[in-house]
Amino acid sequence: MTVKLTSGDRVLFPEDGITKGDLFDYYGQIAPAILPHLRDRPFTFKRYPHGITEDVYFQKQIPKGAPSWAQTREFTTHPRGGGSRQVDFLLVNSRDALLWTVQMNCIDMNAWYSRADKPHRPDYVVFDLDPPDEPEGFAQAIEVAHLIRELLDELELPGYVKTSGADGIHVLAPITRRSSYDETYAFAEAAARLLEARHPGLVTTEWLKKKRSGVLVDHRQNGAGKTIASVYSVRPKPGAPVSTPLRWEELTADVRPRDFTMQAALERVARSGDLFAPVLNEARPLAAAVKNLRRYAS
Repeated sequence: MTVKLTSGDRVLFPEDGITKGDLFDYYGQIAPAILPHLRDRPFTFKRYPHGITEDVYFQKQIPKGAPSWAQTREFTTHPRGGGSRQVDFLLVNSRDALLWTVQMNCIDMNAWYSRADKPHRPDYVVFDLDPPDEPEGFAQAIEVAHLIRELLDELELPGYVKTSGADGIHVLAPITRRSSYDETYAFAEAAARLLEARHPGLVTTEWLKKKRSGVLVDHRQNGAGKTIASVYSVRPKPGAPVSTPLRWEELTADVRPRDFTMQAALERVARSGDLFAPVLNEARPLAAAVKNLRRYAS
């Protein structure tokens, strides 16, 4: 299996001159680190045929003309307009499958939180931090990320942090595959509201930006079929920043998402390995954490 790259000189990041070929090279090198986080997870194509400044479109159904070796699984989806639809989702289970998504003009890699064998059982709870649009917004998000870690420590759940690569921060808490999406959603909501009550003005669950004060901890990202950019994904922002895992002690007030380029991500993996590997192998039951959270919130 060999993926042929076409239009490798197409510039996808006009401010930086970064091409489709540059992305292809990066994902080819980062494949050993990113593939464990994509394997067996239904994949959503987010396609940028004309670069990051032009229209992007989402595609769940595997594109026509897919290679014969591409692995897929069929699931029922429920479009916003109503009804249901059968969709063949790609499973990015190999380096070639990963590179083929780049050939299909994907920049960031978006997959479910659950795997195809247990699609209703997510592997982690996601805390998606959206900072306010102000100079100190990201520094506030860093502060809130540490508050989430402290709460997870209280609840005896591990938490692992990464830059989103865009404007926010993601904290993932790996859980055993026994809980439903409804349960992870309810847990994330209760945790976010507890933090909001403890830290008013810094943490918010308010969805509307015009009413928001502080960093949004978005529990809504825990719904079935939701995706976030995978760890090690390049993001469609100037400089092609990468969603990069950090040790908690590295998440200091001066960290900024644009610090983590493709080259920086490759160097970090070469130096330290995959700092997000524990997300896949240190799961703990959610039920005990739910009981503890109820006690704190009461």
